[in-house]
Amino acid sequence: MTRQTIIATEQGKYCPSLSLAFRIARAFGVGIEEVFEYNNSNSN
Repeated sequence: MTRQTIIATEQGKYCPSLSLAFRIARAFGVGIEEVFEYNNSNSN
């Protein structure tokens, strides 16, 4: 994951794949729901 991808993810401009989301949560030792929340307003 590049620095640009991390910044975009934090700003809500990038939606990681489910696999990547689980890997990020695992890296922090928490559940995926503690790192990400689903917001349907961003989808088309």
